[in-house]
Amino acid sequence: MRILVVGGGGREHALCWAISASPLCTKLYCAPGNAGIADVAECVEVGAEDIPGQVALAQRLKIDFVVIGPDAPLVAGMADAFTAAGIKVFGPSKAAAQLEGSKSFTKELCRIHDIPTAAYERFTDLAAAEAYIRKRGAPIVVKADGLAAGKGVIVAETVEQAIAAARDMLEGNRFGVSGSSIVVEEFMDGEEVSLFALSDGEHVLPLAGAQDHKRAFDNDKGPNTGGMGAYSPVPILDQATFDRAMKEIVLPTVEAMKQAGMPFKGVLFAGLMIGKSGPRLVEYNCRFGDPECQVLMMRLKSDIVPALIACADGGLKHFDLRWSDETALTVIMATKGYPDSYPKGSEIRGLDAAAKVPGVQIFHAGTRRDGDRMLANGGRVLNVTAMARTVQEARERAYRAVDLIDWPEGFCRRDIAWRAIGSQR
Repeated sequence: MRILVVGGGGREHALCWAISASPLCTKLYCAPGNAGIADVAECVEVGAEDIPGQVALAQRLKIDFVVIGPDAPLVAGMADAFTAAGIKVFGPSKAAAQLEGSKSFTKELCRIHDIPTAAYERFTDLAAAEAYIRKRGAPIVVKADGLAAGKGVIVAETVEQAIAAARDMLEGNRFGVSGSSIVVEEFMDGEEVSLFALSDGEHVLPLAGAQDHKRAFDNDKGPNTGGMGAYSPVPILDQATFDRAMKEIVLPTVEAMKQAGMPFKGVLFAGLMIGKSGPRLVEYNCRFGDPECQVLMMRLKSDIVPALIACADGGLKHFDLRWSDETALTVIMATKGYPDSYPKGSEIRGLDAAAKVPGVQIFHAGTRRDGDRMLANGGRVLNVTAMARTVQEARERAYRAVDLIDWPEGFCRRDIAWRAIGSQR
């Protein structure tokens, strides 16, 4: 098969790395890709959100199968465009992608189908939102209804912080149209984890769990980011909790979407809060997480391509995948200043030495080549990923590789998997 992966970040590098190992893949393209992806796929300069451009590219290259990586093109209807052009695609339709594109859509679905989640209300009017916040009290959570690159969630510790966040979104235009309506919801106490499952619209194949680290700095300090590291498996998401989340949250969601005439075909990423009463849904994403995808692809022992095709074809019923029992852990190296403004173009050295650390794979997120030099070209730039028998060993390997990378303009968290380390020393 001639396969095209849409996107150019760390998630897409991990997907290309896994897909390139499949005997079913005879030629792999990635658009737009990045300097690291170029080692495993032919990169083509077409924007990830350029729907007509991506469809035209697939037609020109005679692509058999398309894998869409990022959220924005899915929410904008890219999968529908490929389907209309007669090209097989992995990724949900625009209607099904509302699970990620509209938090109020998902909340209403949970309310109708009794899927456990936080109490909430949706607002477009600041005065009404302020009255609700004062009535509920703090801590409380304020979310932009639409996509906001992982940064549209404010966990407010005081009523004043929550009102300021609501004002920032509704009147300050902080997230543009994505924040023109907001969801204000109950603060859920517990530990947040990510659960992944494939769906062909009717049948569901559970994948694995992971835990992301959203805050920019150690000890969960600083602003929210797109993710500063992740690891899998996660001790708190044991088999019993995983099975319960599938039964009470994921399976009812897939059935509800089918009943609504918008069957979900693709990967369903459930952000869960594990509290005293069991798992509750925080939110859905309709694509592989970034950086969770990087650790999942490291642990996956099966060929991923047949599973992705089965999602598109409705063939998941009798499907299974094999996973390594080892721990995979990734550390994000980002440009100083991220997630706010940051410079581009700084040189990164030492990647070859870092990649030689046993069990280490480096996925590129925001890089470009300039002759023999590797340059930073984004906020999140490298995903230094390691596999080992325990989470402690995986972390040691990852940071050993990080310390071999010579990039003064970069930074990373030094505490990835801090919740798990105490339980697996």
